[in-house]
Amino acid sequence: MRSETIFALSSGMPPAAIALIRISGPDSRKALELLTKTPIPAARRATLRLLKHPLSRDILDKAVILWFPGPDTATGEDLVELHLHGGRAVVRAVESALGEIDGLRKAEAGEFTRRAFVNGRMDLAEAEGLSDLLFAETEWQRRAAITQASGQFSQAIEIWREQVLGLSALVEAELDFSDEDDVSNDAVERLDAGLAKLSDEIAKMLDRPMATRLHDGIRVVLAGPPNSGKSTLLNALVQREAAIVSDIAGTTRDVIETPIAMGGIPFVFMDTAGLRIDSDDPIETIGIERAHNVIASADIVLWLGEEGQGPEHQNLWEIAPRCDASDAPVKRFPKLRLSAKSGENLPALVDALISAAQSILPPLGEVAINERQRHHIADCHAALRGATDEDDMLIKGEYLRQARRALDGLLGRTHTEDMLDALFGRFCIGK
Repeated sequence: MRSETIFALSSGMPPAAIALIRISGPDSRKALELLTKTPIPAARRATLRLLKHPLSRDILDKAVILWFPGPDTATGEDLVELHLHGGRAVVRAVESALGEIDGLRKAEAGEFTRRAFVNGRMDLAEAEGLSDLLFAETEWQRRAAITQASGQFSQAIEIWREQVLGLSALVEAELDFSDEDDVSNDAVERLDAGLAKLSDEIAKMLDRPMATRLHDGIRVVLAGPPNSGKSTLLNALVQREAAIVSDIAGTTRDVIETPIAMGGIPFVFMDTAGLRIDSDDPIETIGIERAHNVIASADIVLWLGEEGQGPEHQNLWEIAPRCDASDAPVKRFPKLRLSAKSGENLPALVDALISAAQSILPPLGEVAINERQRHHIADCHAALRGATDEDDMLIKGEYLRQARRALDGLLGRTHTEDMLDALFGRFCIGK
């Protein structure tokens, strides 16, 4: 079936110095010929041309054009780039002219990248990395996305897949050339050793920190009784008036979430209702319940109350938040003594948070797997463990086929349209 030819603005919204419109599909060359009425320039050579409306022949713009014959292009199809002057009227005029050419239509969100995937120019893991790169807001997110989009993870999967195929070949050889009762000990030992080695390697990937916190941010909860300085500390950390500060107990009644990047790492700071058990205000009581809920899901809890009275949490930090106040509660062994008002020791808290976050997030330069990828890797690992524990060669072979299917799912060789719609629908139009 002949695919449609699509076009879209692939640069930022005008006005801008330059606007880039891409055209991809079998009628790309025809569209360029109709716009220029001149010979097509040599492939991949930027050339200045007048663009004219294909019907009225009115001048649309003077633009730099590039022609990329498929399949060695970003989408795997014939591709044209039009580098226009970046005014709104120019872009509208060229898009309108393209829309009047038979066989062309405007692209949908993520359609260029989806075509690259369908045509084998990238696999699903690389496409997910590209998606993360488009949405990256911090340096840590950017570098993790680059690692994924560059194919490093895909290369590791391919190596695993080759090893699974090799182990499957051993099983098939034993089934084809020997009776089940006469399977050589040497073959079984080589097979089990290979299974153990690969299983351990994949288990290490499962043990790595996931990408969830990298995308959502390290969750830091500020907790303590009313008037313990939580809101003041939040405002000092995020350097703006994110929360109302008042001497009136119970001012903060809901969870206030404030995302911010520090040291290239995404954080979400959460100010919570003051924790106490004697409130007769039903709204404040709901706020206290919500505070307990976010504490349970926090990565780090900064406890500003009396020493030793904080909630149970594996990463609770005792903070003395008013070290310059004579009436402040005394803490014998706080992690930090600071003043949110004067800023004393506040940089030390920021440095400590960044250091802790680095141990929670996937290390830079290493692959950060998402939930979908973890699911397939876990399936592969379970299949390899099943093959290791099984003596029957036929069943070992079936487990290895399951492992191979899981790895194929990682790269998108087995997929559902709904899953692809969800992924590529996140991309902007023109990407």
